[in-house]
This record gives sequence, structure tokens and C-alpha cells, in this order.
Amino acid sequence: MNHEARGRGINHEAVSPRRWPRRLRRTVVVLLAAVLVGAASTYGWAWAKLNDGVDLAKVEDRPAPGKGTNYLIVGSDSRDGLSQQDKKNLHTGSAEGRRTDSMMILHTGAHGATMVSLPRDSWVTIPPYTYPMTGKRPGPAKNKLNAAFSLGGPELLVRTIEHNTGLRIDHYAEIGFAGFVNIVDSVGGVPMCLDKPIKDEKSGADLKAGCQTLNGRQALAFVRQRHHEANGDLGRSQNQQKFLAALAKRVARPDQIFVPWKSLPTVGAGLDTLIVDKGSDLRTLMSLFRAMKRVAGGDGSGNRLNVPVAGRGMATAKGSALKWDEGRAKALFARLRNDRPVGLSPTRPSP
Repeated sequence: MNHEARGRGINHEAVSPRRWPRRLRRTVVVLLAAVLVGAASTYGWAWAKLNDGVDLAKVEDRPAPGKGTNYLIVGSDSRDGLSQQDKKNLHTGSAEGRRTDSMMILHTGAHGATMVSLPRDSWVTIPPYTYPMTGKRPGPAKNKLNAAFSLGGPELLVRTIEHNTGLRIDHYAEIGFAGFVNIVDSVGGVPMCLDKPIKDEKSGADLKAGCQTLNGRQALAFVRQRHHEANGDLGRSQNQQKFLAALAKRVARPDQIFVPWKSLPTVGAGLDTLIVDKGSDLRTLMSLFRAMKRVAGGDGSGNRLNVPVAGRGMATAKGSALKWDEGRAKALFARLRNDRPVGLSPTRPSP
């Protein structure tokens, strides 16, 4: 029998099932090495491309560090990277420069993650600041929160938020229209469930009710529209939180983040218009995304809140503004500063 088998060229060792575990291990090692090499290449390329143009060391009169970590996430209306046709398709207009379209504090610590939206029309005190273009230093003045960015860029925005909340901002991340659209498209869109249809001419939103996957253009329209929201800017802030949490959950999926040929386009898509502080790197961004994913997880480890308000539509010399409920806002920020659990009821917006 053995002579016959050898005569037919059969090699029993070659087909022995006992050899497969070793071969499987070898295959897994090779694949893992390829993934690690690819990930390292992606990391190095992205690190070099990261725009760390915000220097938090220049921020004056900062609060003492609290417990946990505070990220300031800013969505700007920068049109950098958009062609004239892109601007038309996305209903962005053609304004030059960049302004803050949304602002959120993301706090992470021992009790999970909490995302707090700061509406751009919030009526706050802008502290004394030396304006870089003129060298002038006016005293403190009341204004809308988004005016801080227009007057003194990210550093004055951080200083204003720290002055009005008592929280120390540890990291800053800002993304413009083009980067936002590209990230959403690079992950194949983001699932979102809407309880009502949305049609808004200014933002270009034309969305049906129910669950659907939003592409980049639809997502940008969704997070920008506010005229369809009963609570105006507060309603838009809630939409922005909901979408960013869903986006983070999508980006942080294992099949997206650990596969180089998938993560490379995602990283590149966002870096084109992403601006961070000088103390941030890609590990910081991944920590931010993981925290945002916790906010979206529904497992009790994350909260999405608006800053408590006492009233909307307050008449000011700068137009209609939103007034914070000072007592409840102070209590909320104190709990975040001390990394204490944050409940939903103390921060529910007033009608």
C-alpha cells in the first residue's frame, strides 16, 4: 500500500491535518505584520500632515487644571478645499475666512464622557485680550460666543470659554466644511434615524423621516439647518451632537480603524481641513473619537447635553442672543471640573 501510494506521488505529510495549525498561525502572523506596517505608515504620513496651528500656551489667565480631560470641538464654516461647484452643491455660500458654526466641550473622566453644546449665539463675557492685528487691548465686553473666534481666533475662543465656564480646555479640534463632507463620504456615510422629514432651502437639507444613511452633502445640510427646528440653535446643537456621536461610532468600528487601506482615506479626508492644538497628535484624536463613541454607545457611559439656558431670543446690541441659566450652568461646569457624574435633569433647557 505504501509503495502504491508513493508510486502515485502522494505525500501523506503534506496533507496531514496536523500541519494546518502551524500554517494558520504563520498566515495570521504575516497578516498581522502587514496590518501593523500599514498602520505605522498611515500614522507617520498623517502625523506629518496634521495642522497643529493652535497654541494653547498663548491663552492668558487660564483656570487651574481640573480632573479628567476637556476637548473643545469646533465646526467652522471654512470653505477651504471647496470648488465653486462644491459651494453651490453644498449650499455653503462663498464667504471668505472662517467662523464658528458649532462649539462643544467633550469631557472624559472616571464617570464616562459628557458632550456639552455651547450655542454660538450664547451671550457671554469676552475677557480682555490683545488683538494680534492691531495690538489694542479692550476691556471685558458682552457679546455672542462666536464673536470671540471672529475677533481673536481659536485662542480667544478658548480663553472666552474658559473664562465663562471655569473649565480648562486641554485640547482643541476644528474642522471645516470640506473635511466634514470628505470624512462622512470616506466611511460610506453615517446611519441616522429622523423622527420627522427635514426640508430647508438655506442649508439644502431634503431628508425623509425614518432611518437612512446620510452622505457627506446630506450630513452637512443636516447639522447646519436650524430654521426647521422648534428650538432654533438649541435644536441644531442637539442634531450636531447626535450626528457627531454616530460618526465617531462609525469611524471607530474595528473594520474601519484597523484596516490600513480603509483608515488611510478616512484619515486623509479629515486632515485636509482639521486644525488642532500643538499638544495633540493622532493618539489624541483617537482618544477623542473613542470618547465620542462612548457618548453614542447608549450604555450609560455618556451624556449629550446643551448648556442650561434661561431664555432664547434675548434682545441685545448685537442682535438676538441666548442667555444661560447662570445657576444651573455654574453647577454643571463645576461637576465637570471635578469629574463628578452629570445627570440629565439639572441641564434640561428651559422652555
